[in-house]
Amino acid sequence: MNSTDGFNASSKVLRVGMVGLGMIFDETYKPVFLDLAHSPLYSPATGPVDVRWTAAASRTGSRGRNYLQQLKNIIPPFENCHGDDSIQKLLASGVDAVCVATPDDRHFEAAKIALLSGKHVLIEKPSVLSLAELEQLQEIADQKKVLAKVVYHKLADPDHKKLRTHYADNIFRHINNGYCSLLEPKQISGKQFAEWIVGRNPGTYVAVHYIKLIDFTFGSSSVIPGWELTRVSATGQRGLVGSADGSTWDSCQLQVTYRHPDNREATFDIHTSWVMPDNFPGYVEQEVQFRFDNAIWNAHQRKRGVEMAVENRTPDEMKNTPNYHYNGSFLEPWGKRSQRGYGLEVIRRFFEEVSFVEFAGPSSSRQERLQEMRGLTYNDLSADRNTVAIVQAMEAILAEQAKGNPGCQVLVNGPDGGLVLYKPGKIERVVLHSSRV
Repeated sequence: MNSTDGFNASSKVLRVGMVGLGMIFDETYKPVFLDLAHSPLYSPATGPVDVRWTAAASRTGSRGRNYLQQLKNIIPPFENCHGDDSIQKLLASGVDAVCVATPDDRHFEAAKIALLSGKHVLIEKPSVLSLAELEQLQEIADQKKVLAKVVYHKLADPDHKKLRTHYADNIFRHINNGYCSLLEPKQISGKQFAEWIVGRNPGTYVAVHYIKLIDFTFGSSSVIPGWELTRVSATGQRGLVGSADGSTWDSCQLQVTYRHPDNREATFDIHTSWVMPDNFPGYVEQEVQFRFDNAIWNAHQRKRGVEMAVENRTPDEMKNTPNYHYNGSFLEPWGKRSQRGYGLEVIRRFFEEVSFVEFAGPSSSRQERLQEMRGLTYNDLSADRNTVAIVQAMEAILAEQAKGNPGCQVLVNGPDGGLVLYKPGKIERVVLHSSRV
């Protein structure tokens, strides 16, 4: 997209379309839009940029109508697009960037349509569910000369940033193995996401946080190049959210192995679930442990922060152990109310990156600015290959288990292809992706 394709360099307005208005939108995107409605983005390179929530696309439009009423006289009204052609209507409204926050198995089509229209795109994690989809989106973004980014907000968690800092500074030396766990209450699968979890698994939904954390912290940002993904295995349990012999999963245990340049291996176990008791005091239970040649790192989301109890309000209306680092509403010491946290920070950062591409200099140097923003491996689609490969492998392994073939393993960049599933005791193999991951 050039400055003549919809951007007005003199007014510096960034018009944003929102696809999907569920819980993620309410917790992260809405607070960012509210803040930017009263205070434009600013950097010395771009000057002030007015970010406007211009349009929303959803299937029924009911949530859009609710937000229009709720935010009346607070922000300018947005165009509420709904129906089978809601995304096309959104694009016709004149947006410059599109944020996709639908269920993960709907990311690809929405992102593809937006990219084909020459719009910058931000996709909630995981970006897509297969390498073929990832490659297609990346090719379109290259052709249209726009940004294609993905949200991994846990990379901005202060604990995780410090972990990466220690590894990059060689304080932690040579990762050996690790364990990650993210357990969510039954209301996630039974209420909030009950509509789309059929045939799905919590690994795809939340394990990607830690898949990306591991790949980015120890791989793409590693001080020692040559870190390679080698194999993936997984198993899971069924019978609570769906039938015991069906394809809807209660919990999932994923194991991912990488190889260092010195041929030593590092293996990570990632456990996820959405059938925790609803009254568990932590609401969401999150912890990690990483073990190095010379150190160990433990982090626990509940135990690092606040614990509280309020009669008749916790744990339902309010959480016993809230994570104010992720997202919190505050009355500042100087009297102003604010909402901030790393969950909002990554959304705002995307708008800053788009603004840098479009407004930080003349159109003749736009390609250089575009390439600079594409080089950010924490969120660019081009750096999402390992994460998507692991997600695709995990889903294929669980699908085989549902068919009665447990214990499958996927090898990465082996003799039979880039991503190949092997069944125990059988010669048969399934090529999930033929080219190199």
